[in-house]
Amino acid sequence: MGQTLSLEVSAGRPAPSAWREPIRAGAMRGLAILIFLGIWAAVSLGNAYVWKAFNPILLPSPWAVLASGVDLARSGQLQRDILASMARVLQGFAVAALAGVAVGLAAGTWRALDRLVEPMIELLRPIPPLAFLPMMVLWFGIGETSKIAFIAYAAFFPVFTTTVEGIKHVDPLLLRAASSLGATRMELFRHVVLPAALPAIITGLRLGFGLSFFVIVAAEFIAADSGLGYMINDARTFFMVSQMLLGAVVIGLIGFLFNILLRALENRLLRWRHATRT
Repeated sequence: MGQTLSLEVSAGRPAPSAWREPIRAGAMRGLAILIFLGIWAAVSLGNAYVWKAFNPILLPSPWAVLASGVDLARSGQLQRDILASMARVLQGFAVAALAGVAVGLAAGTWRALDRLVEPMIELLRPIPPLAFLPMMVLWFGIGETSKIAFIAYAAFFPVFTTTVEGIKHVDPLLLRAASSLGATRMELFRHVVLPAALPAIITGLRLGFGLSFFVIVAAEFIAADSGLGYMINDARTFFMVSQMLLGAVVIGLIGFLFNILLRALENRLLRWRHATRT
């Protein structure tokens, strides 16, 4: 009786690896960032005081970039630029995610629609999004609409493509097994197709979000008076290299944090996948 009770109690507790693994992963990520900062500082100081391969102004140290960030944060400019870029990215990415997942699910499950949509997608997808930026400005003006539409256009393709591929590569054995148990077409989609395609969909969302920041910087170079891209371009005009690097670092940090959030969402939605592997 006591042995059975102890087994039940231990079964209710998470395995040691369940909480050690996230800590280990976080420590490795932190170590990777420290190594990167160390290499950056070593190259900057070495170039400034040892080999002097190029002008030291072109590669300021991490603490010089940090000092520039503190100054901009005190003036409030850094917060305004971050909020401006984030608002544009989130709106454009939301449009791309909804459209990409919806059209991808429809094309993946309806073969006739896939044959109709695929040629258009494959025709537009190889064209760099930056080629359409001047047209977006002409069509929608220099306001927020052109930037949001530009982000939505660029981020749509990875979301759509991974969604379609995720549905197409669902294991046929799973579909046949569910059908033999009497599952309807809608039940097959909800309980088999969608869960099986979810990893690919989330991968597409991660790719789309990263691409959103890539294109918003280009859009803010051309037609904006705020945002991280505008800050970088303005710093380039006045040769403020520390501020230019600050904008790049902030973009990298935001992308890194959102990637962690999307990974956490993936782990939560796909708990069944981890359970089947253990």
